[in-house]
Amino acid sequence: MRKSCLFIIVGITPFLLLAQSTVTLFNGVDLEGWHIDIPEMDSIPSSINPFIVRNGLLVSLGTPQGHLITDAKYRDFRLEVEYRFASEPGNCGVLVFASTPRSLYKMFPKSIEVQMMHQNAGDFWCIVEDISVDNMLERRGPRNEWGITEGKKRRILNLTDGSEKAVGEWNRMVIECFGNEIKVWVNDDFVNHGYNATANDGQIAVQAEGSEVEFRKLALTPISSLSASEEK
Repeated sequence: MRKSCLFIIVGITPFLLLAQSTVTLFNGVDLEGWHIDIPEMDSIPSSINPFIVRNGLLVSLGTPQGHLITDAKYRDFRLEVEYRFASEPGNCGVLVFASTPRSLYKMFPKSIEVQMMHQNAGDFWCIVEDISVDNMLERRGPRNEWGITEGKKRRILNLTDGSEKAVGEWNRMVIECFGNEIKVWVNDDFVNHGYNATANDGQIAVQAEGSEVEFRKLALTPISSLSASEEK
């Protein structure tokens, strides 16, 4: 059940101020509170919605590609995500600070992606927004190739290997966003910390990016500071 909350209007977009309790973004029944953006559906009437609810799970079928996006915008939160690739390894991601749709490759909303791709969970991808980390040259490549649009080095490697569980097992990802910082844990391992992000609020999105992935939890809690790196 959704907890109490308060809406105010910023421009024409509702911005959700969280009450001091956890908000369940996925209710296990339907996609209330979300909307889809699937470019293929604009021109191919027979295209299906790749986001479904099956056996109480949110399922991204992977194709056609696009995003499931919260109606509300959020800031200063901890997002807990439990997900798995049920049958074979694949690709997906959680986008935070999402705003302008179809800003990259006419597909991806302006955002910072927290990667869920198998064996790469916790990487950052810059999508017309930017973020800094320690050891940027080592983790992003040559400075003159950095960028936030097509053809630029937008990937920032995470800090660990081997944090994910085997295909078919459930993974727990925790993403904390506070001000212009993002911290990420995967199965209790601290895997990334970014700061000086070019955004500090926005919608949350999950991807359909070619692979089937199941979600059993998407829960968001307000925070007043970031956790220490060893905390979850």
